[in-house]
Amino acid sequence: MTGSNSDVVVITGATSGVGRAVAQKFGESGARVGLLARGEEGLKGAKGDVEERGGEAITVRTDVAEYDQVEAAADEIEAEFGPIDVWINDAMTTVFAEFTDVDPDEYKRVTEVTYLGAMHGSRVALDRMVPRDDGKLVQVGSALSYRGIPLQSAYCGSKFAMRGMTDSIRAELLHDDSDVDVTMVHLPGVNTPQFEHCRGHLDEHPQPVPPIYQPEIMADAIHWAAYHDRRTLYVGRATLKTVWGNKLLPWVVDRYLARTAYSGQFADMDYDPDRPDNLYEPVAGDPGAHGPFDAGAIPTSRQLQLAKHRRGIGVVAVLFALVATLLGRGSGGSGDRDRRTDPDERSGNGSAE
Repeated sequence: MTGSNSDVVVITGATSGVGRAVAQKFGESGARVGLLARGEEGLKGAKGDVEERGGEAITVRTDVAEYDQVEAAADEIEAEFGPIDVWINDAMTTVFAEFTDVDPDEYKRVTEVTYLGAMHGSRVALDRMVPRDDGKLVQVGSALSYRGIPLQSAYCGSKFAMRGMTDSIRAELLHDDSDVDVTMVHLPGVNTPQFEHCRGHLDEHPQPVPPIYQPEIMADAIHWAAYHDRRTLYVGRATLKTVWGNKLLPWVVDRYLARTAYSGQFADMDYDPDRPDNLYEPVAGDPGAHGPFDAGAIPTSRQLQLAKHRRGIGVVAVLFALVATLLGRGSGGSGDRDRRTDPDERSGNGSAE
């Protein structure tokens, strides 16, 4: 689909981190944005961000783990703005802990929000888009949907499931010759507030696996994916290294993560293990887009820019190769003629540098 200033865009998990940055990005393009999340203060802040940037916004308090709430939110947004053009599934929650330290109910809740929430959003979006034969579904995935890591089994399992579900949806849409498009955007570690608000059974402050990127990079990728025909978009070299490393040498990655992934996910910051968390209820306040890691977060991604323009780069590379081949043939023929007519070479007096 092609974007326009009047597009109706729905974002789940819109109050915090990547979802908040995505809302801001669509506000800049003048979209009409439906913001879904649980926290009232965060929704108010996100709405203000969209409107300050030139867009329109409607907020709907929604727990994406509840299908009826997602369905009702979609109805409310379409009643206000019209048919939904783009649906972005970004809502997530997690528990930082070793697998055996995560209570089964906690594991269930992470799965209900992160995986089933994406399923609910996908179903509600496709129920509206497929009959119109138009629309875009964007799934916010992760490098961790290809490679599970220590201390994040619940989140990784949910992202793996989300990727599998998306593959099935895509194949079914292709079978039905539908013009509804699906893209999955896989992210690296991002500087978001989740690391201040997630539940953890740890003694240290959690952080993303470095390198840590700023959320605006992810928003740029997701916004771009909404309007381009791309099956999968990987963001950041770290994501590519994770995906391909695990494909080629998974047993090496196992041992590498066993050695490094524990300390790599702990920040040298004050940590209160009894702090409020957002597993079952939103934390008070407006979380915003950025977490506490601004000082070391990467603000740009050359890899993303190359990925966005890979087709054009490929065409240019082919043309350069063709020109180089033609020039090489021409210079090679000339060189042969020179050697045949160079009197010094015939007499054995040539010199080499």
